[in-house]
Parts: sequence; C-alpha cells; structure tokens
Amino acid sequence: MFRLVLTVLRLLRRLGASPRHLLELPVIARGIVASLFDIDAWGEIWAVLRSNRLRTFLTAFGVFWGILMLMAMLSFGSSIQTGTEKQMKGMATNLLFVWGQQTTESYDGLPPGRGVRFNTDDIQILKRLPAIEWLAPRLQLGGWMNNFTVSYESKSGTFTVMGDYPDLKHIVSFQYEAGRFINERDIAEQRKVCVIGMAVRDQLYGIDVNPIGTYIKISGVYFQVVGLTKTLRGGNMGDHDANTVFVPFSTLKNAFNQGDHVGFFAMTAKPGNDGPELERQVRDALSHHHRVAPTDSLAIGSFNMFEKFAGFQTFLLVLKMLSWIVGGATLLAGVVGVSNIMLITVKERTKEIGVRKALGATPISIVSMVMKESIALTTIAGLFGVAAGVGLMAVADWLLTNVATHTPFGPPDVGLSTVLTAVAVLIAAGALAGIMPASHAASIKPIEALRAE
Repeated sequence: MFRLVLTVLRLLRRLGASPRHLLELPVIARGIVASLFDIDAWGEIWAVLRSNRLRTFLTAFGVFWGILMLMAMLSFGSSIQTGTEKQMKGMATNLLFVWGQQTTESYDGLPPGRGVRFNTDDIQILKRLPAIEWLAPRLQLGGWMNNFTVSYESKSGTFTVMGDYPDLKHIVSFQYEAGRFINERDIAEQRKVCVIGMAVRDQLYGIDVNPIGTYIKISGVYFQVVGLTKTLRGGNMGDHDANTVFVPFSTLKNAFNQGDHVGFFAMTAKPGNDGPELERQVRDALSHHHRVAPTDSLAIGSFNMFEKFAGFQTFLLVLKMLSWIVGGATLLAGVVGVSNIMLITVKERTKEIGVRKALGATPISIVSMVMKESIALTTIAGLFGVAAGVGLMAVADWLLTNVATHTPFGPPDVGLSTVLTAVAVLIAAGALAGIMPASHAASIKPIEALRAE
C-alpha cells in the first residue's frame, strides 16, 4: 500500500502536479473520462492488444480466472446458505428438543444404566417453566424410526404415525392444502381424526385427490382425515413430514395402549430467553423428576436450535469472508500479471512514446493511453469471467433442480449487487494495474526514447 501511494505521488509530479495540488485530480480524472469516448484511441488500443495475441490472452486469462473463482466461491456459499435455510424453513429458530436416554451415574440410591422414560406428568412440570412459550409433547407409534402400515380401501403403505398436540403448529409450520390441524377438542374428546402429509395422500389416494372426510386405517383402527399438509422444509426432514400421519396425542395413547409414555418434547423459548437458559431449566426440571444426577449430561438428550442457528450464521459469515479473500487473492494475482505485462509493453513502445512527446503529446495523454489499455484488458477479461460465472451458476441450478434434488445444497444465487461490485472491482483493478506502467511512461524523455534500442 505504501509503495502504491508513492507511485501515485510520483505520477502526479510527472504530470506537472505536486502533492499540494491534489485539487487538480478532478481535472485529470475528467481528462481520462473524456478520452474514453475517443473512438480512434480505442481502435489503437485494440491494435496494440491484437499485436501480441498470445501474451494478451495469457494476461487476460489470469483476470478471467480470478473473477470466475470469486463468483464460484460466492455461489458455493450461497448454495450452502439456501440449502440450509430450506432445511430449516418451517421450524422455529428458538427451538429445543429433549428426549430420554440412559443414566451414566448413580444417584439417590439408584444405579447407572437406567432408562429415562418421559411421561405425562412431565407435561405439567414443563408447562410451569417460565422460559417455555410453546410446548409440544410428541409420541411416535412403535417408537423412533418405526413405521406402521396405513391403508385406504385397497391401497396401503408404511408411514410414520405421530401423536401430537395443537402447539406443534407453532413449532413446525405447514401449509394446509386442505382442512386443518389437530385442535384442543380433538385432544379433549380423544377423537379418531388425523392429518396426513402430501406423500401419504399421493400414495393412498392419488395426486390432486381431496382426502378430507375419508377414513384411513392405522393398524386396524379407523381415523377420519381432517387435514392435508404440505411441508415447508426440505431434505430428509421434508420427506419425513410428507410421509407422516398426525393424530391427537390422547387418541394415540389410548387407542394403541401407549400408557402415559411421552416420546420426546419439542418446545420454543419465550422472547428474552436464550437457548442455554431454556435448556438449563428443562434439564433441571426433568432431572429432578426422574431422579437423575445433576451432573449426568448424557441421561437426557437434546437438540438446541439456538446453538445450531448461531453456529450456522457464524459459518456463513466466515465462508463469505473466505470466498472474498480467496477469490480476491486470485484476482489480485491476475492484476499483478496485467501490471507486469503493461510495463513490458511500455518498454517495447519507448520510441513510440518518445515520438508522441516530441510531437507535442502531453503527459496526461500518455497516461490516459496506458491506463485505458490496462482498464480495457482487465474489464473485458473480467466480463468474460462474470459471464462464465453466471453460466456456471445456471448449470449448477439446473443440476440441483432436476438431477440432484435430494442434496443439502440449494440453488446458487449471487445477487446483482455482488455482480456490480465485481465489475467495479475489475475497473478499479485495471486502474491500479495501470498506475505503475503509466508512471513509467510519463517519465520517458523524448531524447532518451529516441536513442533507446
């Protein structure tokens, strides 16, 4: 940076200005801008660049590759972000799941290795905690990862059957294609009603069929369909939602002899309470009720969306910074190459520059010529890189949409502001690359230039 400042100051002196006359910079800038519309000058630039095609191509390729790498890195980060947001879409970010596991410490006269099994008494205990806003006890028929045969008339399939409370709709959001979700009367009256996912409908009824009011059979028990949900989540969680049958918690418990067992709890925190505080209150209450040692962290399993979301945001920030650093460093290497080639070009054209000066060319016209060549080379190469980056994103978008649909990645999206920023960086890079060659060109004296070999 210090060398760049010194070079700019030297260039000002060679243009007839001193550091104290920085107010003349706008005049110099206007002269350069005015020369941009000189068609003859651009024709001359094109002739110079075309005169040594291989060198021009190799120099431009460095800039092309740099901007392409920058856009590829940014689109990769965008793809991870959109994919993760799709996975998390429809779920509260202040969410906590807890489930029972096995104790690893003896406590209160009880040996280690006991299974922690939640029950309906835990519901009232957790409802009294001040940090909880919404609480959804959940129970899966047959236990975790077990599916049951569900049938409608002559068609059948295996799906997840969940017993739920109405509060679940505040924790995991759905779109309702038809009907409604479970309500309080369903719970109180133990109604044999259910809400089905889209994949359940498609397999048992067919696409575009309205199942509301019909009856499906779950392990010999008939349930009336009152709702059809469309998941907002993607990936495995979205597939799980689409292949799930939701029934009232109380109905599942009594119709299938589940006793007072609760599989796990899903809950959200009230505003003002963070994830660690919510988890601490829940663990303390459940550990006390089930006589678990306060230090036994493995007896109760948990998934804290607070921490995952915060970690995800930090990861995205680091990834974006890394993308700009790696892509910017690659682009800088290309710009350095442009600067070196322009120095060689200026040296090769020493006699020409001397003749121009002898015929009355001003330092500003010489500087303008070199700067325009540098800016033109970097901008044209960079725009090709931007076009290639956009094409690469289009191909990736098509593959993720039509071929690899079940991946953690989402469609890559680099905003217009980012592309415009990249173009501005290109122009600025071209100007920086031309400063040193322009300074050298402005310092050439006509007499010495004409004697140069």
